Amino acid sequence: MTVRVLYFAALREKRGFSSEEVELLPNETVKQLYHRLCGSGMTVAFARNARQVSEDTQPEPGDEIAFLPPVGGG
Repeated sequence: MTVRVLYFAALREKRGFSSEEVELLPNETVKQLYHRLCGSGMTVAFARNARQVSEDTQPEPGDEIAFLPPVGGG
């Protein structure tokens, strides 16, 4: 089961690219996917197909999952 993962801001810089296709593990949640791909150093929000979702959401094949770090400003 494959999903497209989008990275923004600092995560894009950390990963070195803005998106990738990823094979999900069985029963994996968006939070577990995030930790597997990015580690646990940053708190993020999650979106599935452009709608914010809770961390325990399980993606479905073909979904677009976004990891959204907090936005700083001044």
